[in-house]
Amino acid sequence: MPDRVRIALDAMGGDHGALVILPGADLSLTRHPNTEFLLFGDRAVVEPLLDGLPRLKAKSTFVHTDVSIRMDDKPSQALRYGRWKSSMWLAIDAVKKGDADVAVSAGNTGALMAMARFNLKMMEGIERPAIAALWPTLKGESVVLDVGASIGADEAHLVNLAAMGSAMARVLFDIERPTVGLLNIGVEEVKGLEQVREAGRLLREGQFPHFDYQGFVEGDDIGKGVVDVVVTEGFAGNIALKTAEGTARQFGQYLRWAMGRTWMSRLGYLLARAAFQTLREKMDPRKSNGGVFLGLNGVVIKSHGGTDGEGFAAAIDMGYDMVRYELLGKIGQSMARDRLATATAKADEVAQQASGAVS
Repeated sequence: MPDRVRIALDAMGGDHGALVILPGADLSLTRHPNTEFLLFGDRAVVEPLLDGLPRLKAKSTFVHTDVSIRMDDKPSQALRYGRWKSSMWLAIDAVKKGDADVAVSAGNTGALMAMARFNLKMMEGIERPAIAALWPTLKGESVVLDVGASIGADEAHLVNLAAMGSAMARVLFDIERPTVGLLNIGVEEVKGLEQVREAGRLLREGQFPHFDYQGFVEGDDIGKGVVDVVVTEGFAGNIALKTAEGTARQFGQYLRWAMGRTWMSRLGYLLARAAFQTLREKMDPRKSNGGVFLGLNGVVIKSHGGTDGEGFAAAIDMGYDMVRYELLGKIGQSMARDRLATATAKADEVAQQASGAVS
């Protein structure tokens, strides 16, 4: 594990920019004092805020840029005017150059994905990146991917997601062989899209020494923690994520309304305040804020654009963990070993078929 973790921040990204990002970085620094920050943004905005955070300022290097990516920019637009000079690009480029170990941004997801893919390139054997998120469950947490990097996926991409997600689960959960499930509309093998059914067949029949495929899982299985890793394509994954976050907020509002209706309910809240505080913390979407772009030759973390300082600190914390536990190297090793195991299994199958034909 490295003695220090260098984190590049797009200080202008997100709905609130540096007003949220710098306090979030300062909060994360209290938890990880061996962190160093490389900040990219507009001097007129960043420096006054940084002066009010002396602890963060002492552990940061600031680089001025006049250009920032807008939240409503199309990826092609962002690349056209933001390449080489925007705060988002420069944060990613710091990872490529080795000046930082991880880049974190709350900016435009499509632009961040396009810039990261263009600049860092894909790992060998991976055609498209994926966003992996931590999902709170009744048993702890699960890794869910893809939650919005791209729409649609063929069977080969879904198998790659299983390999990458399981590597992340091994790093975060310290599990030697994580369990993997493929999100579907039912657990029966005949249900679902053709690509999903074919991916299920490949995962059942393949040789994957680093994870244990459990079959199809349904939407309500995610929160139960039935498996350590849930694999889906980005369209369905993003809808599932946003629905879960919205439901958590809806339930929280219902609870607040119910607790304030009568003096008896308010008294009950006071008596059970500790239990309600625990429930609030469990349901707080900020705790699991941050998604990892997997499949790139570098670590990039995407924070929700509308989060607050606490939420952005959680995204930085995730990046810190990814670096400390060498996620990138472990994904590469896992992919290489899975490819070798699959190739060996195919060679054995061909040899058996040839032997049968000869006999």
